[in-house]
Amino acid sequence: MEPLKHECGVAMIRLLKPLSYYQQKYGTWMYGLNKMYLLMEKQHNRGQEGAGLAAVRLQAAPGEEYMFRQRALGSGAITEIFQGIASDVQTALTASGQPAAGGVEQIDSISCIPFAGELLMGHLRYSTTGKSGLSYVHPFLRRNNWRAKNLCLCGNFNMTNVDGILETITSCGQHPREQADTYILLEQIGHRLDRESERLFKIAHEELHLTGQDITHYIEDHIDLANVLRTSAPAWDGGYVICGITGSGEMMSMRDPWGIRPAFWYKNDEVVVLTSERPVIQTAFELEADQIHELMPGQALLVDKRGQMRIEQILPAQKLSACSFERIYFSRGSDVSIYQERKTLGAMLKEPIMQAIDGDLKHTVFSFIPNTAEVAFYGMLSAFKDELNCQKAAEIAALDHKPTLDELHAILCQTVRSEKVAWKDIKLRTFITEAGQRNDLSAHVYDITYGSIVSGEDTLVVIDDSIVRGTTLKESIIRILNRLHPRKIVLVSSSPQVRYPDYYGIDMPHMDEFIAFRAAIELLHDRGQWEVIHDVYRRCRENVSTLHGEIDNPVRSIYTPCTQEEISAKMVEMLRPQGVTTPITIVFQTLEGLHKACPAHPGDWYFSGHYPTQGGTRLINEAYIDWYEHKYSR
Repeated sequence: MEPLKHECGVAMIRLLKPLSYYQQKYGTWMYGLNKMYLLMEKQHNRGQEGAGLAAVRLQAAPGEEYMFRQRALGSGAITEIFQGIASDVQTALTASGQPAAGGVEQIDSISCIPFAGELLMGHLRYSTTGKSGLSYVHPFLRRNNWRAKNLCLCGNFNMTNVDGILETITSCGQHPREQADTYILLEQIGHRLDRESERLFKIAHEELHLTGQDITHYIEDHIDLANVLRTSAPAWDGGYVICGITGSGEMMSMRDPWGIRPAFWYKNDEVVVLTSERPVIQTAFELEADQIHELMPGQALLVDKRGQMRIEQILPAQKLSACSFERIYFSRGSDVSIYQERKTLGAMLKEPIMQAIDGDLKHTVFSFIPNTAEVAFYGMLSAFKDELNCQKAAEIAALDHKPTLDELHAILCQTVRSEKVAWKDIKLRTFITEAGQRNDLSAHVYDITYGSIVSGEDTLVVIDDSIVRGTTLKESIIRILNRLHPRKIVLVSSSPQVRYPDYYGIDMPHMDEFIAFRAAIELLHDRGQWEVIHDVYRRCRENVSTLHGEIDNPVRSIYTPCTQEEISAKMVEMLRPQGVTTPITIVFQTLEGLHKACPAHPGDWYFSGHYPTQGGTRLINEAYIDWYEHKYSR
């Protein structure tokens, strides 16, 4: 019930025709920019801390700018970027004597227009490291006087082994100025791009005996970004979709071999496009879902200077670990598959909810926490409507006489009751620094619909997509729901208990941020099972001292002595606000239910502790050690 800052969004467009083609067919040479604006806005859910856009103009003469970049901060960053570009374009056209966008014959020859390029790359940012500011907003740019060595990079990624990648590039003699993960990747990939360019220079000069601009053209015509990725990617551990464009016109996007991060692409004879989510391409280009392809694990989409696209397997695909949180929370619910999966997640909670309400549908009202849980709510509601229909049929069948119309009417008019109980009212600002005042304001993030249930009689069932920290539950949700004076509150999570950090995305590296972990530790305390806590610490210490070989996740043992229901009950104790006496039950999705609802996205490490990479496993060991040595006290 707390917003999670998780996965960034990427968008790439390669126009396959001259700009004059789009001006003639679509009435504007800004066809690519307009589509990019749509792709970025439709992925706004993936990043509201900042945005960036880069472009490359292929037909630029020496002395003319050919690589452009614009970045901005805040939730209005996309609008700011495109308004700025529009203003700069108009200024440039006016200065060149063109009052508007220019005619079909003119646009390809006008060199002064910023962002009038055939390659476009956009990025939406959510920080997963806590670092903020314009200098951390993608794309990152590496400049050089050789066009082929210019590199602009962005991505949706979190690397678990930045120190290892840093060691890789410093061993080659480089001396990076920063340790930010994007900057380190920029330098690593840029170094391999330099080597690829120098390899071609040697062939052109020594074997083909070319000189001057002929060498330049040979290099730009033969750069192979697959070579760059094959010599860079083996060092990467994490979930990623890495995107890049070069000054000479190459475009690339590569997905991690575990398939943790998503990417989708489409191509026709006018354009190649890639985004983080499928429905944004459908909307922007008016396509059906089956016309769009998924970039598979370990693959790279590559487009050369001439516009020739190919898919290459850069790293062998590993055991599929596509992120299930994408389906539950982060991606837009307008995707046909995600919509059905979220409905299924809600429907699969029918049985435990029935137990929590003691089977009393007549005195139960169903609702949801806005806004991402709405689709799961529809699935839950549909399951209970089916259940009630079965009950109605059984009731009719059990009659020992021919029912009257009134009797039938009384049975058939029974309904599953649902209301919009909670409203997300305001977004709090952080200018309040005193904890007490801040908590008081947090209680008003949500508001309720007064009179939506029968006070003292109705059980209130409210579904959300996840319960992570529990902060908003304690400070806001439970308090406002209690104002309705329900007979009982049932809080439902369409996802399982979030027990572990997501080192491939979510900005929560510390163990004590998770209410499930804190509840499990409290249960072990209550039972006097100190040895479990200490033994996990000992095993984690042994793991982090291991330099080579496979390591496991001992932290999973913290949860072994406890059932999911026991942890949920302890959560209720810990989250119950002072003065609230209404009975409360928390119901979670099961891991089995999750995998049944989202079969193509088995990545569940934040629920199960099974990290797909050794980097993630090592970090969970380090996180527990940090908690134990700095936070834990017997």
